[in-house]
This record gives sequence, structure tokens and C-alpha cells, in this order.
Amino acid sequence: MSLNALQPDPRRWKALIFIGLAQLMVVLDATVVNIALPSAQQDLGISDGNRQWVITAYALAFGGLLLFGGRIADLWGRRRTFLVGLGGFALASALGGAAANTAMLLGARALQGVFGALLAPAALSLLAVMFTDGKERAKAFGIYGAIAGGGGAIGLILGGLLTEYMNWRWTFYVNIPFAVVAILGAILVIREPAEGRNRSRLDVPGVLLVTTGLVSLVYGFTRAESDGWSSGVTIGLFVAAAVLLASFVFVESRVKAPLLPLRVVLNRNRGGVYASLGLAVIGMFGLFLFLTYYMQVVLGYSPVKTGLAFLPMVAGMITGSTQIGARLMTRMPARYLMAPGFLVASLGMLILTQIDLNTSYWAILPGLVLMGLGMGTAFMPAMSLATYGVEPRDAGVASAMVNTSQQVGGAIGTALLNTIATSAFTAYLTSHHTGPEKLVQAQAMVHSYTTAIWWSFGILITAGLVAFTLINAGRPQPHTVAEGNIEDAVPVMAH
Repeated sequence: MSLNALQPDPRRWKALIFIGLAQLMVVLDATVVNIALPSAQQDLGISDGNRQWVITAYALAFGGLLLFGGRIADLWGRRRTFLVGLGGFALASALGGAAANTAMLLGARALQGVFGALLAPAALSLLAVMFTDGKERAKAFGIYGAIAGGGGAIGLILGGLLTEYMNWRWTFYVNIPFAVVAILGAILVIREPAEGRNRSRLDVPGVLLVTTGLVSLVYGFTRAESDGWSSGVTIGLFVAAAVLLASFVFVESRVKAPLLPLRVVLNRNRGGVYASLGLAVIGMFGLFLFLTYYMQVVLGYSPVKTGLAFLPMVAGMITGSTQIGARLMTRMPARYLMAPGFLVASLGMLILTQIDLNTSYWAILPGLVLMGLGMGTAFMPAMSLATYGVEPRDAGVASAMVNTSQQVGGAIGTALLNTIATSAFTAYLTSHHTGPEKLVQAQAMVHSYTTAIWWSFGILITAGLVAFTLINAGRPQPHTVAEGNIEDAVPVMAH
């Protein structure tokens, strides 16, 4: 093999535009539908019991199939998987926008999740194999990290605008132009290095065990929200998830070509990234969920005003990711960015635990900015370190693990913090009998939000401790490529 084969792709920066666009579309979809949900529920006559499935159907399909999607990208080719994921996502979005009943809408959301599970790991692993120089990689992952972190908040803004000024159906149709542009761009500029392809067979038992295990886990948390933690169904789902995931680990340690080679997860640095990122996302979802309700229900903001109120957090994320994270990533070890990043975000949470019935937006603003800055700074090295030093044939599955920890963290965070908030609401009402009923109800609501945000604060502190304790990689440095040794084309961490 000649050294020229390992030269950086001259079109890699153009490719980043379209990879970023696809990632934005997938991340948007986790929140853009949230604000549109009340309108869709009214229009299609969705029952209160089925309402949560519009969100959960997407999370279950996406979270459950991500590892499978990552391995498909490694086996089938990342570019091809990326294109199929984009096309399928656009078709599923068109189906959702045209939904005539509940079943059609839920089916479309599940399909979006399936194609998102192909698209997300293919996008991240394309970046991992196209950007191999330390400094360039820092910039590329800075941009990608900002999109991954800020996309959810952008989804809230876009969801508000589309619902208020057009129609809830446009929260689905908006994906189609995104997908078309990304497909055309990918066909024209993305070329993936052929050397990184994995030629082994697909591990079918692994696919079945991990998919059913993750679905059981996420569904267990969803049922805990509605049925309570001690119900037979909830406990049964958690037991099933534990058995299935333990069986998955056993199978992966035995089969010749595993779906998730244990070397990917058992690496101390990557394992630390997956664990700390999953915890941080649990904490972050608490913020989105409860501040959205607080702004709309307590402060009386419109959907658009609520979305715009999150803009300083998005700005903080972009600044933290591209200015702080990307500039410092090549100068200091990842844990000295990730741990302080999570701690700065937790200080933002601490400010937000002080909200009451009459808190002004200016009192909330510093909390939002700190959250954005901290998460942006931490996300960037996390995204890069998750695929650092991994063999090219495992890049897709290592990328899928980042997305899996985020998706499963998000689904768990929503259910866990919602359950905590509901219990706090009931306990407050029980202990406060005096005063006008409406006022007590409003106070109970705010108390439930602050209780959940206190939990989020603790979870973010834990994420910082996990990052600092487990991650021990030094500054990233581009590895000198030895002719004929493709595995050395992926940079390693300097200790």
C-alpha cells in the first residue's frame, strides 16, 4: 500500500457540512416533535395513554438498533449506510407528516428511529476515518459536538415556530429538504477509505440479544413512569433487560465475529466516555423537560418564546465546543476538559434549582449559559475520544456506542426524572393544605421541577467524577503512518 492512499481526503471539510446536516436532522427529531405533540394529539385524537408513544417509539427503535446500525456501517460501507439512512429517514418523515391516525404516526416515528440508527453511527464513523490529523480532528469534532449538543435545543425552537405559524405536520416535513441536500452532498463529496471496511459476518444472536435487551431497559423506565417502580410489569422488564444484556456480553466474548467486540468497550478511556456521556445526557434531559414546562405553564411563554429562551444555551454549547474544547483538546488531556465541563454544567443546574413562581428570565439566563458552555466543552473531546485509537474496522460500532449511551441516557433520564417529579408533586400537595388551591397547585408544580433539577445536578457531578477517574488518555497526537499498516492511520493518544 502506498502512503498516498493514506493522505487526508481533500474533500473532507465539504463532507463535514453534509455529515453535520444529517446529524442535526437526527438530533432535532428527538425534541422537535415534543412542542408539536399537544396539537398532533388534538388533531388525530390520540389518547393520553398513547401520547407518550410518539416520543417513545422513536427512542426505542433508535436506541435499540444503534449497535446493529454501527456494525452494518462497518460491514456494508459507511457511505452506503449513510445514504440509505438518509433516504429512509426522509420517507419515514413524509409518512409522519401525512399521518391520518394514531397508528400511522407511531409507525412513522418507529421507522424514523430505525433509519436514524443506521444514519447516526455511519455519520460519526465517517468523520472518524476521514479526519486523522490531531488538530483537524479537534476542529471537526468540535463542530460535530456542537451540533450533537445544541441540536436538541434548536429542535425546541424550530418545533415552536413550525407549530405556531404553520402546522404540527411540518415538524415532520422539515426533515425532507435536510435529507435531500445531505444526500446530494454525500453523493458528490463523500469518499470513504476502503481499507477500514470490516469483512466479517454479521453476529445475528448478538443483534437479537442487544436489541431486545436495550428495548426492555428503555421500555422498563417508560413503564415505571406510568405504572410505578414496584409494579410487576416494570420489575419484569428490568429483570428481562438484565438477563438479555448479560447473555449478550457472554455471547460477544465467545463468537468469532462479535457485533460489539468487547475490546471497544473495555478500553478504559472509551468506557469512561460512554459512562460519563450517558450520565450527562440523563441530567441534561431533566433540564429540557422541566424548563420547557416551567416556561410554558408557570411563566406563560408561547411555544416560540420558550424555544427562543433556550438560544443562550445553544450559543454557550457552540462556544464551549468550537472555541474552548477544540482549541484546548490538542493541548491537554481529555479528562481536564470533560470533568470541569460537566462541573460547570452542574453549576448551571445549581442556579436553576432556585426557580420559583415569580423568577424572571434574567435569573435563569446565567444557568442556561453555564449549562451550554460546560456541556459544549465536555461533549467535544468525548465525541473524539470515543473513536480514538479504535481499529478502522470497529469505527462504526465505536461510534454507535456514543449514540447508544446518549439515546438510552435520554430515554432513561426522561422516565426517571419524570417519576421523581411526580412523586415530589404528590408529596407537596399532601403536606400543604392551606392557601388557595390554584396557588398550592402551582407551588407544587415548581417544587416538583426543582426536585428533579436537584437530581440532575447530582447526576452531572457524578458524570464529572466518572470522567476524571476513568479517562486517563494524554493529549491526542497524530500517529506517524507506517507503510502498509492501516491500523496506524488512526491517531493514538499520547500518554
